[in-house]
Amino acid sequence: MPMTTIDADGCPIHVEVEGRERAPVLMLSNSLGTTLHMWDDQVKPFTEHFRLVRYDRRGHGQSGVPRGPYTMERLGQDALAVMDGLGLETVNWCGLSIGGMVGMWLGANAPQRLDKLILSNTACYMPARDLWDERIKTARERGMAPLVEGTLERWFTKEFREGAPETIARMRAMVLSTPPEGYASCGEAIRDMDQRESITRIPVQTLIIAGRHDPATTIESAEFIRDRITGASIAVLEAAHISNMERPDDYARTVLGFLQAT
Repeated sequence: MPMTTIDADGCPIHVEVEGRERAPVLMLSNSLGTTLHMWDDQVKPFTEHFRLVRYDRRGHGQSGVPRGPYTMERLGQDALAVMDGLGLETVNWCGLSIGGMVGMWLGANAPQRLDKLILSNTACYMPARDLWDERIKTARERGMAPLVEGTLERWFTKEFREGAPETIARMRAMVLSTPPEGYASCGEAIRDMDQRESITRIPVQTLIIAGRHDPATTIESAEFIRDRITGASIAVLEAAHISNMERPDDYARTVLGFLQAT
């Protein structure tokens, strides 16, 4: 699996590329507190049709951890730096949670770089500033351990947490390994984001994926986005927040059905 490091304004960004070299490109962007391996279950079905690009956003995984705060614009520019570094003029974008927020920034500010856009388990505005202030403070002062169990409870339904212990253990380890400064700085980008107006400029064909049991980015949040992007559609999966891991097969079918439709 080809790996490379892209310099994004002095921050090294870790990137992995898989699939046929001449296939259309699908770029994945994962949630806060995870690495590109959040998408491991989708690699096989996606690479049957696409050249797959995954990356660790700044502050996560094997990428650099510059002092924050970060902004959604900075995270969007990082994504463009990855595309430029790989010589990609356009990509299909699929982002989950903060990855979807970055996708909205790209759709509004660099739509010429996108073919199709998938916004999964995400929101264009998070009004609970106090909640984010608390998480940011906890990460910087006490690390990730106090945050992990509450995170997993929001991310997965109770039935899935009880029935898929190996997946939950993998995600727990991923959250715990996240650099606290990276988590906090990306949390500041989420806290300060307001894309309610800018998303109305998105001209790209867009699919919104929502989890029926997602307490973090609700179906109502997804419908708000859909109603402001011309021609956007919505798909609802029987999952909580990390829907690509809770319903991996349904997720892959939903994404591929949208991307392959003419």
